[in-house]
Order: sequence, then structure tokens, then C-alpha cells
Amino acid sequence: MHVEFSSSIREIDAADWNAVVRRAGAPVFYRHAYVSAYEQSPLTEVEGFAYFVVKDGDRPVAVTPAYLQSAANPLRRLHDAYPEAVGQRALLSHTWHCYDAQVPATTEVLPRLLDAMIRTASILGARWCGFMNVQRGTGLSQALTAAGLPARHLTDRWAANLTTYEDYLAGLGMRARANVRRNHRRAAEAGVTVEALPVDHAAMDEITLLCVKTASRFENNGYYPGEAFTKFVTGLGDLAHVIEVRQRGRLVAAGVCLTDETRFHTWTCGVDYAVDGNYSPYGVLFAESIRHAVRLGKTTLEGGRGNEAFKRRHGLSPRHLDASLIRT
Repeated sequence: MHVEFSSSIREIDAADWNAVVRRAGAPVFYRHAYVSAYEQSPLTEVEGFAYFVVKDGDRPVAVTPAYLQSAANPLRRLHDAYPEAVGQRALLSHTWHCYDAQVPATTEVLPRLLDAMIRTASILGARWCGFMNVQRGTGLSQALTAAGLPARHLTDRWAANLTTYEDYLAGLGMRARANVRRNHRRAAEAGVTVEALPVDHAAMDEITLLCVKTASRFENNGYYPGEAFTKFVTGLGDLAHVIEVRQRGRLVAAGVCLTDETRFHTWTCGVDYAVDGNYSPYGVLFAESIRHAVRLGKTTLEGGRGNEAFKRRHGLSPRHLDASLIRT
């Protein structure tokens, strides 16, 4: 068994990489197309790319991407958890735009992979190495702790199980269920239309602008650099689905959603609340995300991070996410 290193995902066979990702049930963030799109259009400052493939003979048994990073934003939460790492390079798996870090591998492979990451971090001049957005209590979390990487809480991500849209509504509290139905009715009365589209049919320039403005409202300036964001989403191909909410032709909400075998990820969105009529464009977008996930046969809704009050009220539950770093 040995570990192979590459500085570009283009050097690694997509079928080999994806076979490991699928066997492990890893999320869309580990698909070759996603990692490739991020390399071509990184959404945050990346000083270097590192890709590891563990092989048993000629057969790949583990893969993981890692990124040499030092920018404080959008890693602000990481530096809140690890203030001693501020201003220092870190080799991190994955980027902040992935909210579910995993290692597509069997448990016994992780120590070998981690050793390769730490040695690479040292060669690249990174003072820190490790993982962020690791779900607490998972096998990866426990293995990292056992390897001496302390876990410190970052934030929570939110998820829900899905069967049908009506079953989803039935699982909400009475007030929340009534609000969803009322918002749908008021939006229809206000001339709102909703459409789920493939990326190449979506108005990506409008959507990018709306997402950038929304991120800025929450003090996440630079989280979606405009030109890179458009290229990145376009590069995802059929991994991405776009939902447009329009009022009499004007874009008032948009969601970029990602899919893998079982999950529908409401990855990011943009919302303009300056609308005519007593309805929430975000509420319309969220409800359509549920419906579209069901149409696609996905059994898990991944709601991302933040907006706790809304997500808890609308049936999502938290998954605690930690950072696990070690000084090299």
C-alpha cells in the first residue's frame, strides 16, 4: 500500500477517483468534477493544491483533496476556533465551501493518509495541517482525535430526511406548516413563478450578482468572488441544479443546489427581499428546494450552515461540525 501525490486533479483519472468516492458514500464535494471545478475557479485564496490517492497495489482505496490556505476570510470561523493559527499557512481538507468533510477511505487507511498530508504540509511550508467541518461523532472525527488532532467546534450544518413533500409538511409544527402554505399562496397571488433549471439554461450572471449581494449582507464579502463563482458553478455540469424565483420576470431569489447519490444540497442562494406582496422569496425558494429534491428521488436534504431559527422551525436538525488541526 502506498500514497501517491499530485498537485493537479487533472493528473488523476476521474473514474478511479470517483469509484472511491462512491464506495465511501462521500458527498458531492469529493466528486472529481467538483474538485476539478474548484481547482479551475477557486472561490477563496488557494496557494497550492494537493491531492492524495492511496493505492493497494494498483487499486485506489482512498482519496482526499487538500488546499494550502492562509486567508483569514472566509476562514474566520476556523481562526475563531484556532486563534493560534491566524496568519499562518495551513494545509486543509477541504475548503470552507465544503461543509461535510470526509475521507473517502477505509478506517485503517486514514493514519497512512494523514501521515502523507502532514509531511506534505511541512514541505509546503504550512505550520498547520488538518480538517475542518468534520461532523462530530463520525468515524473520521474519532480517528482524528485518536491521532492527536483535537476537535474544536466551528458551527453546525442542518439536514432533514425526505420521503414526499406532503410527508415533509406533515412533520412540521402546525404554525410552520400553515406559514409554508400561506407563503405559497401569497407568492402565487403576487405573480411569482419558480423554475428548476440545469446550469447551462440558468441566468448565471443575474444569479451570481444576487448571491454576492446576499453574502455581503451577512458580512461574507469575497465569499463568492463574482467571475470565479460563475465559472465554478458552470464547471460543475450536471452536479448542479439552479432554482430561479421570479416576480413578473424579475429575479427575487435563486438557489444553486448540488446533488449526489442520495443527497440534495441547498448549497447557496441569493435573495432580494424588496418585493411586491406579503410573501418571503426565501420561503418560496426553500419550499421549491424540498419539492425538487423529492422529484429527483433524494432522501436527504442538506441545508448547509447558518440561519438556525428558520431551519429548526422548518424541520431540519443540526450536525455539529468541528475543526481538527495539528501543528506541523
